[in-house]
Amino acid sequence: MKRAFDLFLALLALLVLAFPLLLVALAVRLTSPGPVLYWSNRVGKNNRIFSMPKFRSMQIGTPAVATHLLANPDSYLTPIGSFLRKSSLDELPQLWSILKGDMGFVGPRPALFNQDDLVALRTAKGVHTLVPGLTGWAQIHGRDELPIPAKVELDAYYLQHQSFRLDLQILAKTFFKVVRRDGITH
Repeated sequence: MKRAFDLFLALLALLVLAFPLLLVALAVRLTSPGPVLYWSNRVGKNNRIFSMPKFRSMQIGTPAVATHLLANPDSYLTPIGSFLRKSSLDELPQLWSILKGDMGFVGPRPALFNQDDLVALRTAKGVHTLVPGLTGWAQIHGRDELPIPAKVELDAYYLQHQSFRLDLQILAKTFFKVVRRDGITH
């Protein structure tokens, strides 16, 4: 049922957001050199690596590490990068990953391929067996502000308590957090 819901919601979102997606793509293209999309290698279900698209918010040549590990993350942003990140518009191309089945709407956020500490902790807690999500329990409880061990504990809570009802609650809370831009540091 979860997969069917993800497919239905992703297709609906693509229909509703087609024009805004085109506008964001055009804005990225006109404000900085390079491709519109950035394909990031991420860790998916059972620690399988997949490529996840995002609208490019960072300059070409930015190191492929978690943003908080950059010495001065703001210096790598494109002219509209900060806006894309704070509004979460950079995440919209992930609808493609949901359609493909690499992601769902709700689950732990997919780790970067080189976040070995996060991957190891998730594997130890069994979280690696979940399909990663566009949003998740940890996302609505702190997002970028959470230290990795706290994130993993929240992901483990979701693993133990997952349900369609909880997913709907997470989606609703995510909507309000995105509108208020809560928990975004970069």
